[in-house]
Amino acid sequence: MTERPYVLLSAAMSADGYIDDTSPNRLLLSNDADFDRVDGLRAWADAVLVGATTIRRDNPRLLVRSPARRSARQERGLPVSPTKVTITGSGDLDPQASFFTAGGAEVCKLVYCASSAVAAAQDKLCVAPSTSVVDAGSPLDLVTVLADLAARGIRRLMVEGGQNSHTRFLAAGLADELQLVVAPLFVGDPGAPRFVGAAPFPWHAGHRMTLAEARPIGDVVLLRYLLTERALGEQEASAAR
Repeated sequence: MTERPYVLLSAAMSADGYIDDTSPNRLLLSNDADFDRVDGLRAWADAVLVGATTIRRDNPRLLVRSPARRSARQERGLPVSPTKVTITGSGDLDPQASFFTAGGAEVCKLVYCASSAVAAAQDKLCVAPSTSVVDAGSPLDLVTVLADLAARGIRRLMVEGGQNSHTRFLAAGLADELQLVVAPLFVGDPGAPRFVGAAPFPWHAGHRMTLAEARPIGDVVLLRYLLTERALGEQEASAAR
């Protein structure tokens, strides 16, 4: 596709590649300084995407937390928090989840569904304020999702997870930038979710990602990789300014 949002993937993982463990509580891999950095990314984004499994498991709010960043967005004529986006094959989500309720009617929610689940998802989820269910094809197609987001004026999309979403965007070559935080701990549980699953990724031994930054943030390390010519061009333009 020739027109789509700039797609930035953001994730934190353990030293052995896990993004969570199998306990009932979410595993906090990062620290306060890095959480603030991620909040800045949310404020930068026009939309934030998580998969349906992340909504069910972690119940994220996906709101900009910093009052200063919220005010800055308002001054630019934007909602205080970016549009929330999810992708789901089944549409089986709870309309009382924080994805739908946090932020109220001020924050737009977009649910991209496989064609077969659209009607049922509309009946179930459109009771939540400012929520739309969108047909994303059969099977659900990320190119369709990105084209629809672009048509809605979304220029910068932040993908926050989880494993399935990161795997799909990367394997399809539809990510421009990866910001990956590595935490100094091990999970070691084969039943826990990893950053990505097995897939035929475009980046491999013969085609490496471009490392743009490696920065310690407290006890974690941020690795920022550029994945496309588009990202490299934006990096060069930013450096020239």
